[in-house]
Amino acid sequence: MKQLAFLGRILFAIPIAIIGITHFLMTPEFLIKLEHSLIPSSLYTVLLSGALLIISSIFIVLNKYVKVACLWLAAMLLIVVTTIHIPNLFYPELFSMALMEVLQDTALMGASLMIAFYLNNEKKAE
Repeated sequence: MKQLAFLGRILFAIPIAIIGITHFLMTPEFLIKLEHSLIPSSLYTVLLSGALLIISSIFIVLNKYVKVACLWLAAMLLIVVTTIHIPNLFYPELFSMALMEVLQDTALMGASLMIAFYLNNEKKAE
């Protein structure tokens, strides 16, 4: 069972890290989509969130501070969904992409909370 938990953490952390890396590779054209968001200083916020995604994934893989990393990740995803993706739903040219991003980030938020909860219960059982 521990091998499955380890595999699950790896399969969760790798896409999070890749998403974080892509934050550093975004083009200015892509950042223009963020002008409708409620987040100021789009470029700096994108870089900061990318770094936090990478750091969270490293902690999850190393099995250090996993609960904190997953709860932080869930909180960050909630902020992203409410301040970027939901406002983009109101622009017809961004609707389909924003809808997919809302669904993706909501699923990642749920998975992050499950990992934090599972880890907490696993340690209590030992």
